[in-house]
Amino acid sequence: MSRISLRSPLAAPAQQSSARDGVGLAQVPQILRRSIGWIVGPTLVVALGASVFVNVVSPRYTGEAKLILESRDPAFARTAQERTDQLAPIDEQAVASQVQVVMSRDLAREAIRRLKLVGNPEFDPGSSGIGPVQRVLMMLGIGANPLDRPAEDRVLDAYFDHLLVYPAGKSRILAIEFRAKDAKLAADGANTIAQLYISSLEADKVDTARYASSWLGGNIDGLRKRVAEAEAKVEAFRAKNGLVGSGGATGQPLTTQQLGELSSQLSQARILKADLAGRVKAIKDLIKDGRAFEITEVANNEVIRRIVDNRIAVRAQLALESRTLLPAHPRIKELHAQLEDLDAQIKTSAERVVRTLENDAKIAGSRVESLQAAVDGQQDVVVKGNASEIQLRALEREAKAQREQLESYLSRYREAAARDGESATPADARIVSRAVTPELPSFPKKLPIIGFTTLVTLMLAVGAVLASALLAEGSRNARDSDSTFDPADRRARREPELDRPGFAFPEAMPPAHWSDSADDAERAAAMAPAAAPAAPRAPAEAYDLAPLIARISAVAREPGDRSGRRILVMETEVSRGDRALHDALVHALGRRTSLVTVGLNGASTELGFTDLVAGDAAFLDVIQPARDSGLHRIAAGRAEAEVLFDAPDALSLTFEAMAEAYDWVVCRVQAAPGAVDLLELVAGYMDSVVIASNASAENPALADLYAIAEDAGAGQILVAQDRSAELGSVADRPAPELRLNAA
Repeated sequence: MSRISLRSPLAAPAQQSSARDGVGLAQVPQILRRSIGWIVGPTLVVALGASVFVNVVSPRYTGEAKLILESRDPAFARTAQERTDQLAPIDEQAVASQVQVVMSRDLAREAIRRLKLVGNPEFDPGSSGIGPVQRVLMMLGIGANPLDRPAEDRVLDAYFDHLLVYPAGKSRILAIEFRAKDAKLAADGANTIAQLYISSLEADKVDTARYASSWLGGNIDGLRKRVAEAEAKVEAFRAKNGLVGSGGATGQPLTTQQLGELSSQLSQARILKADLAGRVKAIKDLIKDGRAFEITEVANNEVIRRIVDNRIAVRAQLALESRTLLPAHPRIKELHAQLEDLDAQIKTSAERVVRTLENDAKIAGSRVESLQAAVDGQQDVVVKGNASEIQLRALEREAKAQREQLESYLSRYREAAARDGESATPADARIVSRAVTPELPSFPKKLPIIGFTTLVTLMLAVGAVLASALLAEGSRNARDSDSTFDPADRRARREPELDRPGFAFPEAMPPAHWSDSADDAERAAAMAPAAAPAAPRAPAEAYDLAPLIARISAVAREPGDRSGRRILVMETEVSRGDRALHDALVHALGRRTSLVTVGLNGASTELGFTDLVAGDAAFLDVIQPARDSGLHRIAAGRAEAEVLFDAPDALSLTFEAMAEAYDWVVCRVQAAPGAVDLLELVAGYMDSVVIASNASAENPALADLYAIAEDAGAGQILVAQDRSAELGSVADRPAPELRLNAA
């Protein structure tokens, strides 16, 4: 952060003698008021010049026409396959390609002819003759004679400068803008270019259809002859090899059909033979078992039926007679003889049926053998015809391919012939918005141009005035710094050497922080800047602070670091008003330099440091003038101290901002709960940490505080006695117990 934006206006009186860079924010209005002429003058001149320019320059008008890209082929003009397939959408690349088509040179030449731009002074530079400058360049061989070029080519460059074609966003809309000094010409130019573009698309389609119809018409006659020859070869080969088809739905050759029929008859004969053989075997079994009358053919015979009826009657009579007659009786023997005769007749009839069936089976077997021989012979014929069948199928495929190609050519020829007319081939674009004659010019826009140029000039003038003030202030501060920090002058102004202060416990500090004699302290004080001279007596006159100020002023700094020094005073006991070491150190350092004292803890009812870090207050809200002095102070704040731990980045920026605005930033941590935690948090941001303590050197708590500050990364750590001389020396009073007030 710059010290301009962070320096408090209340610190201005105390900082007038300090060598600082830049100017304060509060000085900006004063600088601008002093240089009001340098700001208003150029601004008015530029505003007047812009007003004259927009009224003198020739106005230019812009005509705009819009096209939409889409497929406009009607459904009846497309093939069935094209109607089935989904048309490819027009993507961004296609739209960009059409932009280049609109800006093609062929279309530009036609537009130049229709708009009669040749001879128009705005577009044709050679219409008014060759100027003297151009003639000199031609004589020197540098420039070319514009009249050597065709008239349309001379106008092309100006034509393209006045033409703008672009897609409207991510849509399929093409915007065509044409600029001209004549409003009517601007509108006619946009409409003419749009119409020429659509006409070119239609002409391209017509040319494509005409070329297709002429090419197809020349190839159809030859293709017809090839189809006729291929079909004739098929029929001739079929007739030569006997591959005549039946003409039915199957379309198979006769040999194959005959083989199929013989196979069917052979199967039926085999079935009949098997059936007869089975029946013969079954009848023989029945005859063998004496059940010949159960045979179907025997039982259905009328003669056998009468024999069976007689047999039944004889058996009935035999049973009747057997009740009264013995088996040896003649009547019984006669009945047995009749019964045997009837059985013999039935058996004879059954055997006759068997012989008949056996004869039928022999006939069926003979038929099977003859059919098998016929099938075998037909198979040989079919096998011999397969080779010819393969050749026949090849010829048929060739004839079919020729025929399908012919049909495709005929279909495309009819479609191409139908599209040969201009009205049957609409362009894939149409005009959705025609250009109208503009009433207002597109250039110049008077109010925007005047306002913009005036605003820019005003900003540049203000920036130049502030930059000039900053440069002047920087050079003046450099001269003041050279005179202020002159070592000889600083030694002349030093006050007489004072006694060495009562530093408590030298062994508690690193050797590098100590000087072995008063001469070392004097040399350190001589090396310190004018911001830390041998301090005069503070309000508590008993403190001797010259060596302490010399130590904190002699801390090494990085080259070019001109920010203020940050000091932290860590108190281990409750202070007694203005008798505290912190107050004496603040009064001593703030005599001739800008200083701010910051309370990091303690009760406070006003806005302060914690509110500043939390973002609830600004610097101007928390910086207050100290009582009875020209110094500044920042209270601890209303917010809790936990805010400092929650926002380390804001804490660091706050310390850096105060160091940029002040020569000395003296922070104070009072003896209160949480003081040790604040020491550990803040010590790393400090150039020096002063532990104000009256405890003995052997006190372990004091060593702990020293270790905490050292681990936190403090620049240097000093232990100073927090008791003035008027209260007695360390040897005169017993050292009190150190209070570590940690939370």
